[in-house]
Amino acid sequence: MSYRAVVVGAGIAGLSAAAALSLAEPALQVVLLDRDELPEGPEDRRGVPQGRHAHLLMAGGLAALESLFPVNVRDRLLAAGAHHIALGNGMLALTPDSGWLRRWRRDGPHMITCTRALLDWVVRQALLDSGRDVSIHRATVEGLLGTAERVHGVRISGANPALGDELEADIVVDASGRGSGSLKWLSGIGISGVEERTLDSGLTNATRIYRTPAGAESFPLTVVQANPYDGRPGRSAMVLPIEGNRWMVSAGGTRGGEPPQDARGFLQYTLDLPHPIVGQLISGAEPLTDVVVSRGRSTSNSRRYFERSARWPERFIVLGDALATFNPAYGQGMSVAALGAQVLAQELGRSGPAGPGLSRRVVRGAARHVDAAWATAVGMDVLYPGVVGGEPTFADRVAARYARRLTKAATGSFDAAAALWDVTSLTAPPARVMRPRALLAALTGPSLPLTFEPPLGSAEREVLARLQKGLEGSQEPGTAPLHN
Repeated sequence: MSYRAVVVGAGIAGLSAAAALSLAEPALQVVLLDRDELPEGPEDRRGVPQGRHAHLLMAGGLAALESLFPVNVRDRLLAAGAHHIALGNGMLALTPDSGWLRRWRRDGPHMITCTRALLDWVVRQALLDSGRDVSIHRATVEGLLGTAERVHGVRISGANPALGDELEADIVVDASGRGSGSLKWLSGIGISGVEERTLDSGLTNATRIYRTPAGAESFPLTVVQANPYDGRPGRSAMVLPIEGNRWMVSAGGTRGGEPPQDARGFLQYTLDLPHPIVGQLISGAEPLTDVVVSRGRSTSNSRRYFERSARWPERFIVLGDALATFNPAYGQGMSVAALGAQVLAQELGRSGPAGPGLSRRVVRGAARHVDAAWATAVGMDVLYPGVVGGEPTFADRVAARYARRLTKAATGSFDAAAALWDVTSLTAPPARVMRPRALLAALTGPSLPLTFEPPLGSAEREVLARLQKGLEGSQEPGTAPLHN
């Protein structure tokens, strides 16, 4: 028997879902719909609101992606210029109030860094090159066909006339992102009252691209983390290696601590962080773009608890940002989407597209991956001043206190550091930080002294010293001097 699936959204969530459907049912015809005209190469597009800012594909998300495609996604990304960064020794990270994380001899999990445009394009090409029956069309979904018991397609507009206004399908997957119309679509077939929660720290992201300075090609990913514990707005910045021998430099500030958009203010913002290393690095680098700023809804945490709905239609599934969105500062969204798609593939493999209860099982399984990322993002964001959508509960404060102790321990304890890596990379559930060795490390503190200067090798120190000299020439005529 032949089946057709419709996937709404051609971002990472939609591409992963399409791959999952095809993996579980090779004869399945998959029709992918997106409101945007997709670019022919790695280019930014309107439908990805945070597309021009820093993105991280964590180890858990990368493993999920690789399980869904017959081609090696990681190798394709690296061949296109993406970077493979080890959390254990491939990055410099200043913690909120405990100094710098050490760089250990063991790598730990890896993450992929590149532009979001490159990641989307590589994964999209991997899907189209997979030899499966997948087609991508520009169209806007207006509603669902079916009833509260079962969905059998979508109503569309703006599509190629060959598709018509109604597209029948055996499975419909909403992977359309933050702007998902699922609540409206479900209301149209008689399902309402879905529980929602939004928590907004007011994060503003500001990003500028630089050419990687000569000799700095191997300089580690560098991040100064925001501090959620001191009652002041969170302020952070990172230098992220991306394709094309470039650095993507992203600064982020919660409500009251937003980074500016002008070039001089952007540089000063990075210099005024608890450590000026980001500003020191970019002061001697050639800027390739202006500063791009994004704020508002695209940075809030928002969740729709579809898994709790008393009624749910067969053959309708929600994944990715359409299910839950996270503050992008934590780098979890794409990985959670890929892990949700992996659940889809597993459940389809067990029961096939016509299996009763398939949709409910997939949504619940995907929600379990959301739980882990949601706890991290909301547990930190709720502590910032001016947050909209909730006050920290007693449980939030207890969790934050433990996270603070574990992070401090991780600056000088491999056991604590490994627990943090596993949870942040989404290769282990949050309970990983409560295992005996991690718990003991959190209780006893770091076994090595705190370090308040970045753990650089001799060659890296030379690079930083050379780039710092750029500060001497960064003053424009008639302006006040920069300070650090």
